[in-house]
Amino acid sequence: MKQVEEKEEASVYQRVVLKNASPYHYLKVRLVLEDESTRLSAVELKYFIITGLKSLYGEVGAAVNFDVLKYDEDTLTALLRVYSRSLVKLWSSLTLLGSYQNKACAFRVLQVSRLDPRSSLIIRIFSEVSPFLLALTGNSRDLHLD
Repeated sequence: MKQVEEKEEASVYQRVVLKNASPYHYLKVRLVLEDESTRLSAVELKYFIITGLKSLYGEVGAAVNFDVLKYDEDTLTALLRVYSRSLVKLWSSLTLLGSYQNKACAFRVLQVSRLDPRSSLIIRIFSEVSPFLLALTGNSRDLHLD
């Protein structure tokens, strides 16, 4: 009689800890202007933000890489994407921007989100938004349950 030796293999567990896993942060911002009839295009908005970065941080600030993913000219609301390492610079410059064409203005940061880079995510500008970004589309404070 043959004895079959079965090798018992120990279960191998691997713990993976990701610190600051997402390379990007997404900001939903709204520009509030004193003169409500003033309208900006997406290009003008980006240039305005770059000038704010440059005035606060100089040439280093002007080199901060960010994208305007979505912009609504009627509500002056934009979805910005910035590298996580530059989030504080962008946010602080938005906070300190106080005038546009010699009229008072203010940026309101409505929401901030971070995404997991392991998710296969495709952002289509001005069309479908990924389910991971759906949190940026609404404000939970405006939610009314029946």
